[in-house]
Amino acid sequence: MEIISGYIEHIIYSNKDNGYTVFELTTDTDVITCVGALHAVSEGENVKLSGEYVNHPAYGRQFSFSKYEICAAEDESDVLRYLSSGAVKGIGPSLAKRIVDAFGSDTFRVMEEEPEMLSKIKGISLKKAQEIGAFVLERQDVRKVMLFLQRFGISNNLANRIYKKYGNEVYKIMEENPYRLAEDIEGVGFRTADEIAREAGIDRESVYRIRSGILYTLSLAVSEGHIYLPKEELISKAEALLEADRNYIDSETDNLAMEKKIVIKSRDGEIRVYHAAFYYMEAACARMLLDLDITVDGATDRIRDTIKSLEDPDIALEDRQLDAVVAAASCGVCVITGGPGTGKTTIINTLIEYLRLTGNDFVLAAPTGRAAKRMTEATGYESSTIQRLLGLAPDGLGDSSFSYEYNEDNPLDVDAVIIDEMSMVDLPLFKALLSAMVPGTRLVMVGDTNQLPSVGPGSVLKDIIASGCFKVVRLDRIFRQSEASDIIVNAHKINAGIVPELDNKSRDFFMLRRNDVDRILNNIVVLVNEKLPKYVNVRPFDVQVLTPMRKGPLGVENLNPVLQKYINPSSPSKREKQFGSVIFREGDKVMQIRNNYQLEWEVTGMYGIVADKGMGVFNGDMGTVESIDQVSETIEVIYEENHRVRYPFSNLDELELAYAVTIHKSQGSEYPAVVLPLLSGPKQLFNRNLLYTAVTRARGCVTIVGSSETVARMVENADEMKRYTSLDEVIKEIALY
Repeated sequence: MEIISGYIEHIIYSNKDNGYTVFELTTDTDVITCVGALHAVSEGENVKLSGEYVNHPAYGRQFSFSKYEICAAEDESDVLRYLSSGAVKGIGPSLAKRIVDAFGSDTFRVMEEEPEMLSKIKGISLKKAQEIGAFVLERQDVRKVMLFLQRFGISNNLANRIYKKYGNEVYKIMEENPYRLAEDIEGVGFRTADEIAREAGIDRESVYRIRSGILYTLSLAVSEGHIYLPKEELISKAEALLEADRNYIDSETDNLAMEKKIVIKSRDGEIRVYHAAFYYMEAACARMLLDLDITVDGATDRIRDTIKSLEDPDIALEDRQLDAVVAAASCGVCVITGGPGTGKTTIINTLIEYLRLTGNDFVLAAPTGRAAKRMTEATGYESSTIQRLLGLAPDGLGDSSFSYEYNEDNPLDVDAVIIDEMSMVDLPLFKALLSAMVPGTRLVMVGDTNQLPSVGPGSVLKDIIASGCFKVVRLDRIFRQSEASDIIVNAHKINAGIVPELDNKSRDFFMLRRNDVDRILNNIVVLVNEKLPKYVNVRPFDVQVLTPMRKGPLGVENLNPVLQKYINPSSPSKREKQFGSVIFREGDKVMQIRNNYQLEWEVTGMYGIVADKGMGVFNGDMGTVESIDQVSETIEVIYEENHRVRYPFSNLDELELAYAVTIHKSQGSEYPAVVLPLLSGPKQLFNRNLLYTAVTRARGCVTIVGSSETVARMVENADEMKRYTSLDEVIKEIALY
């Protein structure tokens, strides 16, 4: 690591949110372009930078620094240069000269300790002098905090966020309980806080560390889809994390419960530990669902007759389908569940016609943009994401902080809400939806319980069905089976535990038996880049590779750069940005990998005029890299519905290449052609549920490349990864009262 010193001659670019700055540094011998995170520093200031020289593909040699230190002015010329730069609001070059002429090298001390002395200078009132003093002191506070936090290995970017949260209280927090950072600062997890605490000399058996570790263990469980953990499992996981005495962990778990940060409940002989927020979230959802379930008594015959009058003579509803529409029209809460080809879309369309005929207002929604778009195409009526339906609005407190326009105080003014792809809805989103509904509004949930569960916590659809408290219509018949796609037929076989025919006599379901990783990779490239685009008449970009895993030779992380090389190769006409080990290139297919409610999107019309705009990009959203701007340090991505989003380079950890995605991330999406590399993997992951979900993502063609024995094992393996949820039990408990 090299160290260079000088003064900041000119700031070329500065991002106020993350501090990323490009500036020219004048040293004793040269003018150097420098890049890095810089806070509370202005032109004219002396700095010492630690970093290394790098070669930028567009701008040449630069000094990329990871640490900086503000240096005191060495003489009057340094003071004059700094004040003349406009760094202090209200002081320009001429006023700066008068101040320095009056106070010389003592200028900064006067500004900090005796700012009223500045009022003796012509052009500075007493009020202005006090404002200058307050400004200089604030800048000094920021600098001191930055230097203080650097001692603990904290980056400048993170240090700035910590200062914004705590101000000068940061010294006390770092001395007593650095683990507060994990609770209060977005992006700081337990492990980061633990490293900081170690640097700060905090005892490894500190009560703050034990409690933070317990809460972190629960948070990890939530990120894996659980709502609670059995207490023994929680303690064992926390013990492995903390390397602390389990009795101590057990004791602090009870203390956290007394402080209402967690909830401990005993059900069926099992002691369960919930993060408090999710315990009350399940209880709230159960209560609101039961309140919504108002059935129209004695009206089913009339409703049935009205629905039958709407039937197309050429497409008459089968009895189970008719039952589903009647149930949806007469019940406050109704679930319609079934696999592909079982008539769910026909039921939704008939229900819509009934609601229109009877003068009922309705809205259509789905958990993702792609699923909402498919719903619009299938019904002819506008559908939106649930988040957009509820009027998602960021509240400015962080990337994951937001609120909804429609809520318990401002409910949706409709008679019916129809949700498709309900298996993808997690508990927090479901609570937000229920909060915006009032008794008398019908809730119709349509989904396939055999799909993988939601990415977020909970098993909402399965738990609602398992409660036995609401009307559920199960669809299991494939209509017009003789005309049905083999994708649909084989999906139902897989779900029934039957290994599909893999003899390649099908028109849309194929198996290439390969047992060598290199041959599989070569076959995938040929399929995606040449064979399948011609077969289903699409671009290579539209063919989606789905894989069970992230790691390994057939995982997402290895497949994406291989596919990028052939589908979107490097070209002098395409700008690139390397972020870590990933190269983003104009034209790339990319995916957002976590919810960010602060990202702004806009839709532009002719001549670039903004036609619509909003906030929020969500985990699993897929788009295309439209442009890379090295000057503004941004990448522009276009998502569904022409939503344009600009990502600062510092936010590129939210994006990844998406030529190949995990099967879990593909939920709610549909692709013209799907390629599935299946060779080997862990039993708990390679199961029937995963294979069924992957196959049902394809609209026109499925090609499995790998081992037919692996396919057979997946079909036979009916074990799903266990999720600890209890919405069904809570619903039943509340229903008894």
